[in-house]
Amino acid sequence: MGLVYADIELLNPREPDLMAVQQRSLVDTGAVMLCIPEQVALELKLEKLEQREATTADGRKQLVPYVGPLEIRFEQRRCFVGALVMGDEVLLGAVPMEDMDLIISPTHRKLVVNPSSPNFPSALVK
Repeated sequence: MGLVYADIELLNPREPDLMAVQQRSLVDTGAVMLCIPEQVALELKLEKLEQREATTADGRKQLVPYVGPLEIRFEQRRCFVGALVMGDEVLLGAVPMEDMDLIISPTHRKLVVNPSSPNFPSALVK
């Protein structure tokens, strides 16, 4: 299918006077978490909460900062998450995608709001 990118907004809900950061993010359903570069964490003044072990696609493990809270916005959807600080681009993983009820359209190679719930996010809780 190829790579899928989406334009998202990132905000620090603890710093309402800070402007949102617009980011082009790599969308990856094989990744679980949100990952952000160090520059984004600094720009949003995100608090380092702890260190976490992250396993990359090539099997390497490394300790990285875990920061938060962070608000993600995509179209009319939003969620609140923590983020791993690593890499040189924003990576949007499965957890925030599920929280906002977003899916990848393979035909269009883009991130979209779930057409089964276009007006508000839906969640399975059973």
